[in-house]
Amino acid sequence: MKKREYFYFILIIFIFSILGIRLLFIQNNKDMYQDELLSKTEVYINGGSAPRGRILDTNGNVLVDNIGVNTIYYNKVKGISSTDEIAIAKELASILTTKKASITELKEYWLVQNNNGKDLITNEEYQLLEERKITSAEIADLKLERITDDMLEAYTELDYKAAFIYSLMNDGYVYNKKLILKDVSETEYAQVIEKNIPGITGELSWERIYLYGDTLKNIFGSVGPIPEEKKDEYLSSDYELTDTVGLSYLEQEYEEYLKGTKAKYLVNSDNTLTLVSEEKRGNDLVLSIDINLQLKVEEIIKDKIILGDTYPNTDYYKDSYALVSDPNTGSILAISGIRRNDDDTWSDISLNTINKSFTIGSAVKGATISVGYKYGLIEMDKYITDSCVKLYLVPEKCSFKSLGRINDLKALAYSSNYYQYLIAIALTGNTYKPNIKLNATEEHFNIYRNTLASFGLGVTTGIDLPGEQTGIIGKTIADDLLLNLAIGQYDTYTPVEVLQYINSLATGKRTALSLMQEIRNGDEVILTNTPNVLNTIDLDEVYLNRIREGLKLVLSEGTGRIYVDKSINAAGKTGTSESFYDSDSDGAVDVATITSTFAGYFPADNPKYSVVVITPNISHNNGTNDTMYYGASKITKDITNYLAGNN
Repeated sequence: MKKREYFYFILIIFIFSILGIRLLFIQNNKDMYQDELLSKTEVYINGGSAPRGRILDTNGNVLVDNIGVNTIYYNKVKGISSTDEIAIAKELASILTTKKASITELKEYWLVQNNNGKDLITNEEYQLLEERKITSAEIADLKLERITDDMLEAYTELDYKAAFIYSLMNDGYVYNKKLILKDVSETEYAQVIEKNIPGITGELSWERIYLYGDTLKNIFGSVGPIPEEKKDEYLSSDYELTDTVGLSYLEQEYEEYLKGTKAKYLVNSDNTLTLVSEEKRGNDLVLSIDINLQLKVEEIIKDKIILGDTYPNTDYYKDSYALVSDPNTGSILAISGIRRNDDDTWSDISLNTINKSFTIGSAVKGATISVGYKYGLIEMDKYITDSCVKLYLVPEKCSFKSLGRINDLKALAYSSNYYQYLIAIALTGNTYKPNIKLNATEEHFNIYRNTLASFGLGVTTGIDLPGEQTGIIGKTIADDLLLNLAIGQYDTYTPVEVLQYINSLATGKRTALSLMQEIRNGDEVILTNTPNVLNTIDLDEVYLNRIREGLKLVLSEGTGRIYVDKSINAAGKTGTSESFYDSDSDGAVDVATITSTFAGYFPADNPKYSVVVITPNISHNNGTNDTMYYGASKITKDITNYLAGNN
């Protein structure tokens, strides 16, 4: 090697050696540098928490609020020693009811009290560390491994608690406030404050309180610590890892508005704090929900589930769903799912309205009949005789009873399956004859499904609740399944999809469903919900009006005549469908049941309300007779009477 090259080689080694020593020195004297930084720059920190915005109903009733809980924080005092911090931890441990340290936390506590475990490492191992053959992290692990049970034997219950508190006091950056304990009792809180312990402060932190118990609690969603998988996302938006955030549903959807602004403090040179700005509550979320209507709907559902006990074949009738909205805006006024548990308690299962689906039977016919109109497969007011169809190698398929002479209106009013079958057969290019092969294709299924989707069935509704699911779309292509699809006996739909569908029929537009009415900051409106029209129904207004006329006949003289009081000018569609139930909770369905559905709106000529009711498993085929409990009709009638002021 040439002399010049040798010189540069030695110079590079020297520079890197100096850098390595300097980095090691900085690492070992981190606290000193942090203190020096604080003395030369202004450092600000935030308070522990701030109250989130409230959630209110459309009339200003507070549904979700905040409650302040006593919370103990620690802020490191400049120049304080580890010995002093241990004394603080012990003093707090003697007052507070807190958890005990883990074994690892206890061992780290021992190390602080025993010269950082220097004697646990051999000279040879220290030499290996200097030679960079082992790391400082490996040295730390060796120390923990070599602390024996005998070394910890002298520790009392107080030490275990103090070790836990000490670990909290030294978690995170040196100048950050450390949360020691939330929800401290008034007695313990007073004792801690009276002690005037260095660095220890007491503040209120905020937790959610639900003024109507479990009602809508699942819809509101939960709050909690930032999830690990979303850490980077929140940190990039000026959150701190200790922040409480909305984790699900409305709390998550409107996090940016609901989050409060924490108090801001200047860190003084001695690590004491000076308040710069006080905390501010987040914006209020005002819902379209009417809490009085919501409670009434829940009461009605419970009453009708209990009433079901007096009818035969209702062994598996445990829950029901009911939704009320303004069809013109998609605003939801009530959204309820109630389940009766085996111990006769009740559960709120309202989230099932967005993530559980059902076959809804003939309730879909307001949409499927539009396939006939749109593709010129039927004529308005043309009469035919209701009958049955017999496909090749498929059992005969009929209406629920012989309906005699029917046209398009009466087919809706009396729920003719035969009429819908003929539309599906014509769509395949065939004219019905016994034992016919339709040769149905995926394209035929898609025509139906695209039509249904334009009304809101089989697609997400755009509701402002994260995690909305769609129903199940059947994968098999077969002649008889095309006919089943046409009468609502194949694909499944969620209750909110059914709500959007009936709204689309009422208005001619598919509008996103919503729960948010507005965001407010005191008297100032920050954001107002405006109807979000997703699509206009691709059907001539003449045909839409024809369908609406048929839906009025459903309630005045057809299958829904017992669903709504005659004094209410309403339109709607009923449906019954085959369903299945897991009677022994083994994960496999084993009982065939019946599910009943209603979807409607009123006043028929100028819709103000839409109502959807789904009652799963109202009857089963293991009974001694065919008696069926029409829970959907009873729930619907009570809700519509209440809305119309007939109660």
